Parts: sequence; C-alpha cells; structure tokens
Amino acid sequence: GCELTASTKSYTFQVDEEDDADHILALSVVCLTDGAKDECNVVEVVGRNHENQEIAVPVANLKLSCQPLLSLDNFKLQPPVTFRLAAGSGPVHL
Repeated sequence: GCELTASTKSYTFQVDEEDDADHILALSVVCLTDGAKDECNVVEVVGRNHENQEIAVPVANLKLSCQPLLSLDNFKLQPPVTFRLAAGSGPVHL
C-alpha cells in the first residue's frame, strides 16, 4: 500500500521493465487515516490514453464526517499506474 499526504501527493506503482510477466494491481480499499481533517480528499488514477496523453480519473472522494472509507472490490489496474491526491491534505491510505 501507499499513503498520500499534503507533502507526498502522488505515488507510482510500477514493475521492473525486464520482467516479462503480466502484472495487475488490485486496489481494494481507499481510506482516511489518523490525522485526517474533515475536508474532501479526492484521489485520482493517472494514466495515458491511446494518444499517449495524460488523463486523470477520480476514483475516490473521501470526507471524515461522511465517507472516510471506500471499498473498491479489487479494482484492477495494469502498471505502471500513478495515484494522485488532487484535493485535500490526507492522509489517505491505498
């Protein structure tokens, strides 16, 4: 897992380029952790489209008072994949 905060706003999961095996990242839960403020924390998945342009898709909008946790039921992604804290200060654990 990883943690996104105000000081560490993004994390990239990647595998060794020399590894010929197919890898899949299964994201199960996104949650706020100790020290989170009651503010909207938006987590995006950043990738590239068919024209190699960067695209960002929000996958979670967490707020301590109403939705501190989101279960994604093994949302599958192919590495490399970057997670970015687009709004809020976290900490958000993935």
